[in-house]
Amino acid sequence: MNIGKLQDRAVELRRMFHRIPEVGFTEFITTYEIYKALGKKDFTLFIGEEAISREHRYGVPDQQAIEASRQRASAYGVPEAFLEKMANGATGLVAVFDTGRPGPHVAMRSDIDGLPIMEAEDAPHMPAADGYRSVHEGEMHACGHDGHISIGLAVAAYINENQDQLSGRFTLIFQPAEEGGRGARSVVEKGWLDDVDYFMSGHLGINEYEAGTVSAMTERFLASTKLDVSFKGKSAHSGVEPNEGKNALLAAASASLHLHSISRHRDGATRVNVGTLNAGSGRNVVADHSELKMETRGGTNALNEYMMSEARRILEASALIYDVEYETAFMGNAIVAECDEEWVDIVKTANREEANGFNIMDTMPLKASEDVTYMIDRVQKNGGLATFMIFASPLKAGHHHPSFDFDEQAIRTAVSVYTSIILHLANNHTEKEYTSYE
Repeated sequence: MNIGKLQDRAVELRRMFHRIPEVGFTEFITTYEIYKALGKKDFTLFIGEEAISREHRYGVPDQQAIEASRQRASAYGVPEAFLEKMANGATGLVAVFDTGRPGPHVAMRSDIDGLPIMEAEDAPHMPAADGYRSVHEGEMHACGHDGHISIGLAVAAYINENQDQLSGRFTLIFQPAEEGGRGARSVVEKGWLDDVDYFMSGHLGINEYEAGTVSAMTERFLASTKLDVSFKGKSAHSGVEPNEGKNALLAAASASLHLHSISRHRDGATRVNVGTLNAGSGRNVVADHSELKMETRGGTNALNEYMMSEARRILEASALIYDVEYETAFMGNAIVAECDEEWVDIVKTANREEANGFNIMDTMPLKASEDVTYMIDRVQKNGGLATFMIFASPLKAGHHHPSFDFDEQAIRTAVSVYTSIILHLANNHTEKEYTSYE
C-alpha cells in the first residue's frame, strides 16, 4: 500500500472513529476497533493491565458510568472476553513490533478519548452534513483525537508493510484519557517509555495555518492540575428557618468568583477556570450540597503550584465564611516539558523530498496543557529524544466546541511526515551502536 492509499484509509478511519467517541477510561469500543485494525498485522498487542497501570490513572469515572459504557460496548458487539480484559476502565492499547535487526527504539503516542460535549447537528458542520456525526449523544471528538487514532493506525500499517526496509523496534501507544491530564502516567509507569531512543507525538489543529504546515517541536506547554470540589452544608426551609441552614451553594459560588480573582503572576502565564457548578435541590431549600469542577494552569510547574496554593486558600476561606465543610478530589495533572531541538533537523531531513508540499516550521506554541509531557519527561530522563509536533489546520470552531472540525488534509500531512521520519530513523542511526532486540 503506497502512502496515498494509507492517507485515504486514515481519513476513512477518522470518520469511523468520529462516530463513536468515548470519554476517558470508557473507550471500550474505540480500543476494540483499534485492536481489530491491528489484529492482522505483525504487532504484539497489549490491552488492559498489560498496557496501563491501574493505580496511576487519574479521574477515573464512577462505576455507574463505566458500567453504562461497558453495556453500550457489549451492544455494539465488543466480545465479553475482550471487555473483561478492560474491566473497570482499563482501556487503551500498546502495539509493539521488533524487526529483529539492530536499530533504535522508536515510540509514538496517539490519544484516543473524546469529550463530554453534544455535537452540533446543523448542516454547515461537516460531520453532520456527511453522516459521520457522533452516535453517542453528549460525547464528541471535539479535539481531533479521532484523527490521532487514524494516523497512528496508518503508521502501524506502514511499519507492517515495510518491515523489511526497517530496523530496530517500534512501540505505538494508543493512550486513554488525555483530556484532563488523566491517562499518560498510567502508560509511563508501566515502563513503555523507559528505553525509548526517539519519541514522537503530535496534535491536529491548534494553530490555524493552512493544512500542510507542520511544527517539528512544540513550546509553551502549561502545567495543570484538575480538582473536583464538594461543599457540604445543612438543609433548611428557606422561609421558616433560614437561620438553621448552612448554604453550600453560596460557598461554591463565592469560591468560583474569588478563584477567578487570583492575582496573575509576574513570572509567566497563569490560568484558573471553574468549568461546572451544581448545587441545591429546590428553590425553597437552603442548599446543603454543591460541587464544582476546576483547574489551574501555569507556564512552569512552579507557577501552577502557585495557582493551586492560592486556589486551596480560597476554597478553605469560602467554606469557613458559610460554615460548611469541603473536600477536594484530585482528578488530573500535566507537567511542563521541552522538546529536544535535534528533532528540527530530523523532521526536516526526513521530509526533504516533501519540501515543496509542506511548510515545516521549527516550533509552534501550544499555550495549553497536554499529559504527553509525562512521556516526554520519562524519555528524556533516560537519554532519549522526544518531540510533540503540530499539524496545523484552519478551524471553523475552536477545540472543545460543539462544531469543532479540521481540514482532513492535515491527517494526510501527518501520515506522510510520521512515516518519513520512521524510515529516516531506521536507516540513519550511525551515531549510536544498537544491538539486536532478539
